[in-house]
Amino acid sequence: MTPSPTHLVIIPSYNTGATVYATVRAARAAWAPVWVVVDGSTDGTAEGLQQMALDDPALHVMVLPTNCGKGAAVLHALRAAHASGFTHALTMDSDGQHPADLIGPFMAESQRLPHAMVLGRPVFDASAPLLRVRGRRISNAWTNLETLGAGIDDSLYGFRVYPIAPLIAVMEGQRWMRRFDFDTEAVVRLAWRGVSPLNIAAPVKYLRHDEGGVSHFRYGRDNALLSWMHLRLMGGFLVRLPLLLLRRASGRPPFDLRRRSGRRRPGGR
Repeated sequence: MTPSPTHLVIIPSYNTGATVYATVRAARAAWAPVWVVVDGSTDGTAEGLQQMALDDPALHVMVLPTNCGKGAAVLHALRAAHASGFTHALTMDSDGQHPADLIGPFMAESQRLPHAMVLGRPVFDASAPLLRVRGRRISNAWTNLETLGAGIDDSLYGFRVYPIAPLIAVMEGQRWMRRFDFDTEAVVRLAWRGVSPLNIAAPVKYLRHDEGGVSHFRYGRDNALLSWMHLRLMGGFLVRLPLLLLRRASGRPPFDLRRRSGRRRPGGR
């Protein structure tokens, strides 16, 4: 596979054990290049991934000495990717939840509409915890309000393609978005900057413990973080409301793709 000079895959990873190896192999089978950011893992996977990279020039492994959070790990890779000339990055989790076979279609949509962010719309199966499925509806409702209905179908699903330059600008403009709040705040703030969302249905699978499933989500801690994030975003929304109303009335980004965001995975639900 010829590495893309513009689009790369970024996989932040923290203590997911051997599951990360399967995730990286699947990503590499679908795309090149793939960059992995080991976010202070203590499970020995940094060494294993570096060994994989020795035999694969399209795989690049970055190791952070301490755990900084998902958003911080992604930003670390984004800065390096931007300096290397890349324009777009697909982010995916290392825990096996995201569909590596859809990397190609997502990248193709990004190449077709480079000004847009291509967002996964999760299709849950029976493995999805009911509490988390219901809980994300609340976050999605807030996101819909904060973007004045720009068309973000799901604010938490981290399988998506971002334009790199505006995302770096958004993240460097404030000190948040460094942990679990990254995925939601990224799409809201990018929409405020006029980056249009394009949604594509994609399956999500929650692996059982015996299948190698690992979750670092903590209901109390992370829900408190999300609540504080939405409080801040509502303040920003009120300040930007007149401009958002004007953009919506004129059909300017991020509202220009709203009627084209109903695409589904071929053959999927």
